[in-house]
Amino acid sequence: MAARVTSPESSRTSGILLALPALLWLGLFFLLPLLIVLVFSFLTRSQGGQVALPFTFAQYERVFDTFWVVMQRSINVAFVTTIICLIAGYPLAYFIVRRRSSFGKQFALFLVILPFWTNFLVRTYAWRVLLGREGLINSSLMGAGIITEPLELLNTEFAVMLGLVYGFLPFMVLPIYASLSRFDFRFIEAAQDLGANDWTAFWRVMLPITLPGVVAGCMLVFIPAIGTFVTSDLLGGTQGLMIGNLIHAQYSRSGNLPLGAALSVVMMLVVMAALFIYARFGREK
Repeated sequence: MAARVTSPESSRTSGILLALPALLWLGLFFLLPLLIVLVFSFLTRSQGGQVALPFTFAQYERVFDTFWVVMQRSINVAFVTTIICLIAGYPLAYFIVRRRSSFGKQFALFLVILPFWTNFLVRTYAWRVLLGREGLINSSLMGAGIITEPLELLNTEFAVMLGLVYGFLPFMVLPIYASLSRFDFRFIEAAQDLGANDWTAFWRVMLPITLPGVVAGCMLVFIPAIGTFVTSDLLGGTQGLMIGNLIHAQYSRSGNLPLGAALSVVMMLVVMAALFIYARFGREK
């Protein structure tokens, strides 16, 4: 019985047909909305905050003249949040990897992902209870005699960063854990045999090999942190205003749809720059 030969053309056609549903889905629910937002960003605000002709660059001028301070604050908060998560997440991932028993590793990973069992909004409201003037933190400090009056912890930039670090730390730990679990720790022993101390062995051997996991974790924290609006709204108030809050305000009630679209486009450009960094440095060596 003769073997059936499949030509390259028929294989290519079959591949396109198999990918067609996914391509249609991406085109309809991903590319088309992005195109609509891009077109809206060049239109004029009409009565009630809707869009109207003519085309204009006025919305982008407002973004870079009036709201650029908010964009800078959002980038700074997301960057600092990412650095804190990295400083806390790398040692935690290392601690989990170095557990000798399989049960110890699994239990530690379980504790890392345990917060995901509760809705993010509920966990953010819990921080409001903890950080309030009559919350657990202030009550404990006043009860211990450390302070005489409540600290202003809520509605501050500190509260926003605290909530973001709490919410996104697992996204830093898990990719680094995946990289460290594939790392051969005999390289560290070899470096120490050649005269390297612990810091040199980490900086010259471990970190470069596990860099893809570090970069992936940084992107998984930075990208959602820069666009957050729930955490900054509930924990930061007016002091924690970020770009996500501005965009949400423009798309609600009688806002400014063209301005909201322009803000969204600028934020997407920042995210694309972060993804370019990941594509450049986040590949496996």
